[in-house]
Amino acid sequence: MKTKVAFVCIHNSCRSQMAEGWAKHLGSDVLEIYSAGTEEYHEVKPLAVEVMKEVGIFMDDHYPKLLIDIPEEVDILITMGCGVICPFVPCKCQEDWGLEDPSGGTIKEFRKTRDLIENKVKDLIYRVRNNYI
Repeated sequence: MKTKVAFVCIHNSCRSQMAEGWAKHLGSDVLEIYSAGTEEYHEVKPLAVEVMKEVGIFMDDHYPKLLIDIPEEVDILITMGCGVICPFVPCKCQEDWGLEDPSGGTIKEFRKTRDLIENKVKDLIYRVRNNYI
């Protein structure tokens, strides 16, 4: 059985979308992956889509989702560092990755965030595969 992981931020328009993309690309064999936001938003940030495309991860069909769009309970809940509090999402493990939001920044800032998320997702997958979480 796969470990259910949800990446959550406020709008589900940038960081949590990149985390979902990386997790599906690198760990879909061990993870059942979701992302969501606590507030509605109209699009995934175009620069997030662009920088992920640079590394071969295509998010053209991604769209912002809300917490009601993911399972009621997950194994791992990861917030991106935007002060999101999700007491109503039951989980076995919760982490906050403390990532700065590149929204409104340059493509260089989006690339930096993309690369930070890649490393965090790789670490998460390693810990899941080795039963550390």
